[in-house]
Amino acid sequence: MAAFLQTNIGLEIVPGRYSSLTDHKFRAPYRIRCAAASPGRKRYNITLLPGDGIGPEVISVAKNVLQKAGFLQGLEFHFQEMPFGGAALDLVGVPLPEETSTAAKQSDAILLGAIGGYKWDKNEKHLRPEMGLLNIRRDLNVFANLRPATVLPQLVDASTLKKEVAQGVDMMIVRELTGGIYFGEPRGITINENGEEVGFNTEIYAAHEIDRIARVAFETARKRRGKLCSVDKANVLDASILWRKRVTALASEYPDVELSHMYVDNAAMQLVRDPKQFDTIVTNNIFGDILSDEASMITGSIGMLPSASLGESGPGLFEPIHGSAPDIAGQDKANPLATILSAAMLLKYGLGEEKAAKMIEDAVVDALNKGFRTGDIYSPGNKLVGCKEMGEEVLKSVDSKVPV
Repeated sequence: MAAFLQTNIGLEIVPGRYSSLTDHKFRAPYRIRCAAASPGRKRYNITLLPGDGIGPEVISVAKNVLQKAGFLQGLEFHFQEMPFGGAALDLVGVPLPEETSTAAKQSDAILLGAIGGYKWDKNEKHLRPEMGLLNIRRDLNVFANLRPATVLPQLVDASTLKKEVAQGVDMMIVRELTGGIYFGEPRGITINENGEEVGFNTEIYAAHEIDRIARVAFETARKRRGKLCSVDKANVLDASILWRKRVTALASEYPDVELSHMYVDNAAMQLVRDPKQFDTIVTNNIFGDILSDEASMITGSIGMLPSASLGESGPGLFEPIHGSAPDIAGQDKANPLATILSAAMLLKYGLGEEKAAKMIEDAVVDALNKGFRTGDIYSPGNKLVGCKEMGEEVLKSVDSKVPV
């Protein structure tokens, strides 16, 4: 079922981390616990990809919150945890095992933690954890990446910008995810006629790839404040010239959306000069990767930003935009809120369960209102907590069903 189009913009495995009921490569001392299905509840299959570093910590917290909100809204989740990234490399020698890809495709939605770490930095390119992420995006054909960046009133002082600049920022970055320079061919490293090493990649977009991401962006802007800024580099790049041409042509179908264009270097500057001017941004793969990370610091921490990756059909992929943070892994220091909010996006955009999603969003705000902060968003006068305790506080707020 199409995650984006459908929403219009249990089985539990313990105690082992991974299971495959059909492949000997995942042998481990697993127990399978099957609970009797609860009558009258909607049932969804969710694939969990904890990954590396802080990934397992934040996924564990987000799973509990997702389960609690679902239960209160009459939903039942069957979770299947699968190896991915560096964890899969250590287990079976590849970053995206076939079993993991199959499980993801057969689920209703996928919740991902984080991938990568120093341990695998010197691996050959095809044996790096990051290739697992690129490959699963390709396998699922999730071409539209939605990255909200909102400065919550409780965290305005955590922003790197002046309060008067950061206050009130609320934007959505729509990033094309399966094309452009990250996937374009030809690519590689070779030797030129002078005997010198040369590395090269190809920034390439077909018209249909631009059209489909532009439509997602126009529809998103239409449901927000009706402003869409398309970011490109059309003064230099041929691929961006086509990008601007196609986006402009589609604007006539959305007369209620105000379209503007901006070069990426100017957009990077405007994001820190006057971020409130932006409502919805649409851009290509590499520009979106960079600009969304920049936008995360406006909100106070990259640990606050969730994302949704959606396609025309099949399950969506939901993940925090932060990395695996191996330097704090296993120390209960990670901020789980981006992953919890990614679970809310999973409910809203992946499953169409907006009430359960709102319950989680409100619970996050409630926990922040009570002054709980992880280290990355801490300021004097608040209570410093770890990953687990922050998750417990959000759970309490979900359970109390406090309206915000």
